[in-house]
Amino acid sequence: MTVDLDLTVVGSINADITAVTHRLPAAGETVGGGRLVHSPGGKGANQASAAARLGARTRMIGAVGSDAAGTAMTQALLSAGVGTDDIAVVDSETGTALIMVDAAGENQIAVCEGANAHVSIAECEFGAQETVLAQLEVSMDLITELSHTVPGRFVINAAPALPLPAEVVERADLIIVNESEYDLLPQLRDAKLVAITYGSRGSGLYEYGREVAFAEALPRRPVSTVGAGDAFCAALTIALAAGYSRQRSLAVANAVGAEAAMDPNAQPEFHRLEHYLQSTTTTETTT
Repeated sequence: MTVDLDLTVVGSINADITAVTHRLPAAGETVGGGRLVHSPGGKGANQASAAARLGARTRMIGAVGSDAAGTAMTQALLSAGVGTDDIAVVDSETGTALIMVDAAGENQIAVCEGANAHVSIAECEFGAQETVLAQLEVSMDLITELSHTVPGRFVINAAPALPLPAEVVERADLIIVNESEYDLLPQLRDAKLVAITYGSRGSGLYEYGREVAFAEALPRRPVSTVGAGDAFCAALTIALAAGYSRQRSLAVANAVGAEAAMDPNAQPEFHRLEHYLQSTTTTETTT
């Protein structure tokens, strides 16, 4: 089955500046011997890039500065196959993420929002058959506006973990978090549908707090986990919207996330979604 899906990602676009070191520093400590990497990033852009490479017709709503970084980040999305007509160029610096990654792939990230503070949907339209995916590296006012504006499927990656307005939780068709974010957001216990990632243990889907599906993780030794969660979000959103079962969709998302963890870049190359569907169990059918 070929993915036939229109997806809009509303979110952040960042220039990633990454220091790769043998271990992460403690507070006040300096760790030497690092390697510096410049690459495209931002949760929104990472998810849009992954979605387009997985085969969804994807457009990005976001904002960049008029600086060289903004031009480079937009070009990276174009190269991944993402529609960029709705990316605004604003009078601000392009968002930047300062990242540290250790030898085990664990990371620490500080984000400077820059142009991401100016993302707007004022000039954008959404179709009834369109899936919209957003994250919390843009303003909560924008997330609330989306909850009232989007007529089709609405998915939120609640990262970083910030309290969501009750109306947003009620409207969202799916909310995706990792286990730490879930612990910080008790309001999600009663949400319509929540996906939780558990790192090396796998991922689960919960309907009003009750587990309805679980898939084990693929055994991998990660190079970097920076883009793994974003790849998981894109794959799960696409698979569920395409009509695959919850169990199968989780397994596919785990496989895509595992592949992303083996790449040092936050926007790695991917096969089409069908490749990962074929590599997971074939005993389940679409619903």
